[in-house]
Amino acid sequence: MTEHATVSSASLSLQSVDKSYGSVKAVSDINLDIRQDEFISMLGPSGSGKTTLLRIIAGLERPDRGRVLINGKDVSHMPPHKRRVGMVFQNFLLFPHKTVAENITFPLRMQGVDRAGRDERLAWALRMLRLEGLAGRYPSEMSGGQQQRVALARGLISRPALLLLDEPLANLDRELRAEMEVEIRRYQRELNIPFVYVTHNQEEALTMSDRIAVMRNGIFEQVAPRTEIYSKPATAFVASFIGQSNRLDGIARDTDNGGITLQWRDHVLRVPPAAAVATGDSVVFAMKYEDVEIARVDQPIGDAAQRNQLSGRLRDIIFKGQTANYLITLDGGLEIVASATPREMTVTPGDAVVAHWRHDTGSSFKA
Repeated sequence: MTEHATVSSASLSLQSVDKSYGSVKAVSDINLDIRQDEFISMLGPSGSGKTTLLRIIAGLERPDRGRVLINGKDVSHMPPHKRRVGMVFQNFLLFPHKTVAENITFPLRMQGVDRAGRDERLAWALRMLRLEGLAGRYPSEMSGGQQQRVALARGLISRPALLLLDEPLANLDRELRAEMEVEIRRYQRELNIPFVYVTHNQEEALTMSDRIAVMRNGIFEQVAPRTEIYSKPATAFVASFIGQSNRLDGIARDTDNGGITLQWRDHVLRVPPAAAVATGDSVVFAMKYEDVEIARVDQPIGDAAQRNQLSGRLRDIIFKGQTANYLITLDGGLEIVASATPREMTVTPGDAVVAHWRHDTGSSFKA
């Protein structure tokens, strides 16, 4: 499933792109248009094809079939240095024996830009990346966050038509990563060029992106705005990969009245409809942790007729900071998880509880 910008507004267009390595299909029939002002993340597990696709855009790999267009120009067989594409890698790849200024301006030296031109662009890059006063330092004299800013400055110094970022925050600690997520988003807004960001970290993708392309086995499972990817997954894989979800595999006993009557183990549930599901079909139902609510068995449940209800016992509470995960062992031994704000909860481990959620909550898919 893909989502396209209009052709007239696409700064980057991938058209029917294929790439194989021997018998292994790395990417298959990829189609995607990216707007001038767009931040898009390619998100997926290791081996899904996202880095291969990024290298094809950069010109480091050639597609076996299909085209890559930048601002309407076919660059499919153009060498990397002629594509006006910047790139930032997971490993910063800074020259340890060169200063910050020398590292940042290295691409300009390779392009033959004169001293005055290099100095003008260096001043701009130092200001943009908040590196003023650090031009004379060496990488070993800088923090991880500062080194990452230098790598970004080097990727932007040539003022590319688009910037490609391959897991650039993977080697930073959590606090620095959160800071750089905000900064990278700011750079993209200020520069108004497309950023194409490769990651396996869903938090990064959800924080920064306008759209997310979820990849698996060389194809796009779904391309959509980040809120839609999260709340309306197109496939069971997307539902399981984005956010934290409970997965229930059952059989459709009925498919009328705008929903599915699902037989899950010994329980009968009412779940949202799914395309092409008929009575007797196997169904995957996924619901986010935060969509599950908990009540003690002696508490009334409002709107009970419109809710699925499963009895069990609270096994444990996993504190996450502002939220906590509540692990509920159901009658019969199976387990589901609810997520909620701890201060709003009155249950404790060992309590007999009812897990409940609305019939129209969650996503269903034909197995």
